[in-house]
Amino acid sequence: MPSVIGLLEERERAAAQRVEVLRAEADRVLAALREAELDWERFVVSRETVLEVLAGPDGAEEADTPASGDPEPPSPSSSSSPSGAVPGSVVPAWCEGLVVAVLSPEYQRIMTVLTAAEGALSCKEITAGLGVEPVAAKVEGVRSKANRLVRRGWLAKEPSGRFALSTGVRGGGS
Repeated sequence: MPSVIGLLEERERAAAQRVEVLRAEADRVLAALREAELDWERFVVSRETVLEVLAGPDGAEEADTPASGDPEPPSPSSSSSPSGAVPGSVVPAWCEGLVVAVLSPEYQRIMTVLTAAEGALSCKEITAGLGVEPVAAKVEGVRSKANRLVRRGWLAKEPSGRFALSTGVRGGGS
C-alpha cells in the first residue's frame, strides 16, 4: 500500500504541472489579446481619421495648411496649446495651463467622465460613463488610454486600480 505522503506528493506534482500549463496558455492568450487590441485600436483611429477628413474643415485646420508649417504634430515643449487635436494624436504631457481641448476626442471623453465623477472610477465605470457596453475588449481599450493619461500626468491611478484627475488638472469639455 502506497504511503499517504507519497500520494500527496504525486498529486502536488501533477497540480504544479497543470498550473504551469495553464500559465503558459494564459500568457499566450494575453499576448494574442494585446495584439488584437492594438489592431482594433489602429482601425478605430483610422476610421475616426477618415471621418474627420471627410467632414472637412468645420472647425479643424486643413491637413494641407498646418498653422506652424510643420507637417508633424507639435511636441508639448514647442507649444503650450496645440490646436486641432485629432483621433490618434500624441497625448501631450500635462503642465499648468494646458487644457483638455489639446487631447484627441477619445481622451477628452474620458476626462469628461472623470470630471463629472465624485471620486475615482474603475475602467468598467469609465466605459459605462462613455455610454459603451462594458465588455472586456472595450474596458481594456479604456484602461490602455487611462494608463497613457496617467503616464502623461493627466490622471492619477490609485493602488486599487481606480483613476481620478491628477492634482491641478481641470477637466471636462473642450
